[in-house]
Amino acid sequence: MNRINISFKNNRDQVLKGILELPLHQKPENFAVFAHCFTCNKNFHAPVNISKSLASRGYGVLRFDFTGLGESEGEFSNSDFSANINDIIAAVNYLTEEYSAPSLLIGHSLGGAAALLAALQLPSVKAVVSINAPSNLEHVKNHFQGNIEEIKKNGFAKVKIGGRDFKITSNFVEDLENNNNLSKINNLHKALLIMHSPQDKIVSIKHAESLYMAAKHPKSFISLDGSDHMISLKNDALYVGNVISAWAEKYIEFGLEKVEAHEHQITANLGKDGYTTQISTGKHHFIADEPESFGGEDLGPNPYEFVSAGLAACTSMTVQMYARHKGWLLENIETKVSYAKEHAEDCQHCEDKNTKLDTFRRKIKLEGKLEKTQMEKLLEIANRCPVHKTLSSSSQIITTSSEAET
Repeated sequence: MNRINISFKNNRDQVLKGILELPLHQKPENFAVFAHCFTCNKNFHAPVNISKSLASRGYGVLRFDFTGLGESEGEFSNSDFSANINDIIAAVNYLTEEYSAPSLLIGHSLGGAAALLAALQLPSVKAVVSINAPSNLEHVKNHFQGNIEEIKKNGFAKVKIGGRDFKITSNFVEDLENNNNLSKINNLHKALLIMHSPQDKIVSIKHAESLYMAAKHPKSFISLDGSDHMISLKNDALYVGNVISAWAEKYIEFGLEKVEAHEHQITANLGKDGYTTQISTGKHHFIADEPESFGGEDLGPNPYEFVSAGLAACTSMTVQMYARHKGWLLENIETKVSYAKEHAEDCQHCEDKNTKLDTFRRKIKLEGKLEKTQMEKLLEIANRCPVHKTLSSSSQIITTSSEAET
């Protein structure tokens, strides 16, 4: 992905830091803002991986640190839930001024509650997504329930949340109480997607039920079965991003002009961690990965599986194309391809017992009312598919640095 570090000011004139995740070789189809969970920051697993997933599908996604968290200015102790709402509005205003008004708003946990209320004030936002969000803010007090008396007495208390120390003030508690009722989302008048894990031990799924009952249509619910509150597993986060993208297509206009790309050019983008690779070719986006045994997360085919898939697809297309041209009744063709390095049976260095060749084994199943001679001819045609010819001939690969491109 293309990643840009950005800064913008909130309504208190404090500088908030964010990251704008952009799609590869394409103008964003739409923009979105992601609001992170309570005491989290923009670099937690959920905002990073969900943003990447959406960017791979044409979105420009801004994830940022709330006031006093991560790299943003301000003191967390001087912030509150209302400040989170205002920070989201500031992020939307920044995108509107510098890029394009965002049409999608996403919030995780307490950030989800803030996103729902912020959306009431944002006409450009057409769709809102809450992820493991509370229906009321009383549950936030569970993080510091044992310190309530100290907060009331002294005006503040130092509380350990997620292994980190935070200063919680009486103003923060009072603001939670003033914003506790989220039933006002019945005036949202925007498409709403509620995503929640039944196994969430921090915010019960009953909150999702309450939000759903309070909202008006169009509204949807998706169960994040098996995931935790933090959406800490990468495949869970990518799933969330995929679902959001598919769901939002019904409510958000697409079709902005794409950046001109070189014909047949494929781009593979991989960051500093893991092997999950975002691949872009024209308007198509998909993922490659390595199996867990090789240190990957097995979230997509490995490179050799892509090569094998190319051979299988090309074979089926070529054979079916020939059959249609001849008017033969080939109702279906199924091509299976496996890849391995195998010991060479006949080669120039047979004295070397360790010599191996890249070997693709292909099985073709032809279905239809075909004569024997027709089937034999179609199997012969399979060897003429372009990918087969490429793999069985000598090719050259010319590598240059990006600076060398003109």
